[in-house]
Amino acid sequence: MLGRLTMLNEGDEAPEVTLPLPDGHMTSVAEQRGNILVLYFYPKDDTPGCTTEAQSFTALAEAFAAAGASVIGVSKDSAARHQKFIGKYGLKVQLASDADGSICEAYGTWIEKSLYGRAYMGIDRATFLIDRQGQIARIWRKVKVKGHAEAVLAAAQQL
Repeated sequence: MLGRLTMLNEGDEAPEVTLPLPDGHMTSVAEQRGNILVLYFYPKDDTPGCTTEAQSFTALAEAFAAAGASVIGVSKDSAARHQKFIGKYGLKVQLASDADGSICEAYGTWIEKSLYGRAYMGIDRATFLIDRQGQIARIWRKVKVKGHAEAVLAAAQQL
């Protein structure tokens, strides 16, 4: 439950994390300095809301690139599962595997949830817009998927 203790705010320095990508490469928040970084956290590959969100970011991939922004989705799914998800839907966003939960912990997105009165731990759908200097410019928590990628793009274009 460490994630509940980590409450990041806009203006904070983005936590430095290493992002394992499905192709076996790694990137990090530090490596993205000089560019805008969109880190979006989502619960699970190939589920309805998560698929819609990934497709929405994919549809705007060229516009994000034109704004100087990289988009990386983060879930606890394995690299192999990410590769299948990317292939199945032709996704044009990077997906990072957070198998040990350390990235979710650093960004405070591993939270206690409740479904039908049963408490469990899961990923809070949240997005962090990190500016070129490595500071968190915007945070969206408890994201509603419809229109979200467009809102993030609009904010990225203002940086």
